[in-house]
Amino acid sequence: MSEPTVFTSVIENFNSNLWGFHVVVPLEQAAPFLQGSDRRVVCTLNDAAEFQCALMPRGDGAFFINVNKKLRDKLKLDLGSSVRISLRKDDSDYGLPMPEEFQELLLIDDEGNQLFHALTPGKQRTLLYIVGNVKSSEKRLNRALAIVDHLKITRGKINFRMLNEALRSRQ
Repeated sequence: MSEPTVFTSVIENFNSNLWGFHVVVPLEQAAPFLQGSDRRVVCTLNDAAEFQCALMPRGDGAFFINVNKKLRDKLKLDLGSSVRISLRKDDSDYGLPMPEEFQELLLIDDEGNQLFHALTPGKQRTLLYIVGNVKSSEKRLNRALAIVDHLKITRGKINFRMLNEALRSRQ
């Protein structure tokens, strides 16, 4: 799909413990991006902020995209704000950017690479988010090392409590 889908929605809030602020994506706009269980898209809000995300089913035939506080603050969006949304299919390998430090580590560590790629796509994205969520290259490398060590210790399983301890000890 070459042309993005563009439409307008409004910032809403589920007011639940699980989901919060979001924009609704009507089925008509979501349909071109629904292929089996793959609902990954690249979303642009107000032509100013682009991010990778998933179209989440709302339960009434429509879908939604979460809009976190950082994005809402950056774009000065409040509950009820109108938002111009542009969607295109996310055809990236992981659904999130692969941090350079993590990619280099996986290239030189065969076991770590195999363990990482044996994980589900969602777990891969979680680990990529953990590594890529800091600005400092040194911190990204330390997080990548902690994650690969953790995967080796746990034989490819993720124990988030243990992983968080390992991440804290490498700061």
